[in-house]
Amino acid sequence: SPGISLKQEGISYISGAELPAVVVNIVRCGPGLGGILPAQCDYFQAVKGGGHGDYKMVVLAPCSVQELYELTVEAFNIADKYRIISMIMGDGILGQMMETVEFKEKEEIADVDKSWAVTGTNMKRDNNVVTSIYIDPEVLEKHNQKLQEKYKEIAEKEVRVEVFNCEDADIIISAFGTVARIVKNVIKMAEKEGIKVGLIRPITLWPFPNEAFEKYADVPKAFLTVELNGGQMVEDVRLALNGKNKTYFYGRMGGMLPTQQEILDKIKEILKTLKTEGGE
Repeated sequence: SPGISLKQEGISYISGAELPAVVVNIVRCGPGLGGILPAQCDYFQAVKGGGHGDYKMVVLAPCSVQELYELTVEAFNIADKYRIISMIMGDGILGQMMETVEFKEKEEIADVDKSWAVTGTNMKRDNNVVTSIYIDPEVLEKHNQKLQEKYKEIAEKEVRVEVFNCEDADIIISAFGTVARIVKNVIKMAEKEGIKVGLIRPITLWPFPNEAFEKYADVPKAFLTVELNGGQMVEDVRLALNGKNKTYFYGRMGGMLPTQQEILDKIKEILKTLKTEGGE
C-alpha cells in the first residue's frame, strides 16, 4: 500500500533502534497508486524488508476477523518481548469484512523488562540512549550481529502455521490470509471428485514455517501456491522444499480473486500434467 511504502524509512529506523512497534498493513493492489481492492502484493516488502539495512519484522497474516483480533494481541506481545516491529498483514477483504468475534475477558499481556526505555532517570540510573546511529564500523557491525542473533531466536521460537489434511494428500496447497479460506472450500470440492488436497497456511510469513514444508515435502505429487500477486511467497515455498518436490503457482492480481473452480481446475491440470510426464 502507498502509505506503508512512505513509512519504510521510519520502519528501518525503528528496527535499527530496537523499538517495539505494531504496524498494520491492509494490503491493496498496486504498483503505484493501484486501487482499493484486495491483494497480497506487499509480501516481498514486508518479509524481505522494504527499507534499507539488514532488518526483519515479524509478519502475521490473519485469515479471519477473529484471528485479526487474536494476532493483534500476539503482535504487541512479540514486539515488546523482542524489541521488534510486528506487522499485521491482512488484505482488503479483511478490511471490509464483518464477522462475529469472541473476546476474552482478560488478555494475557507479556510482562517484559523495559529497563532500556527512555523514561526519565529521576537521578537513579545512567541515561538510556535509543539510537540507530553508530559511526564506528566495528560498533555498527556488533549492533548488526546482535540483531541477527535476535532474529535467529525469533525464527526458532515464534513460527506459527496451520497444517490441514496433508498426511496423504495428492497435492498440497500453500496459501495465506483470506486465500486460505477459499482453498479450504476447494479441498471439500476436490474430495467429492476423489482428489486429496492438503493445505499449509503460514500464519507467520516471517519467520517462515520451513519445517512444515520439509516434513511434508515427499508426501504429495506436487505443491501449488495460490496468492493474490504475481508469485511472491512461492519463492519461499521453493526454498523450503529445496528441490524435493515440484512447485506450481496460481495467482490473481489487480484486485481479482481466484474462484474455487479456478483453483480446482488448476489442481486437475497439474495432476494431468504429472500423469502425462510419468507415462501413465
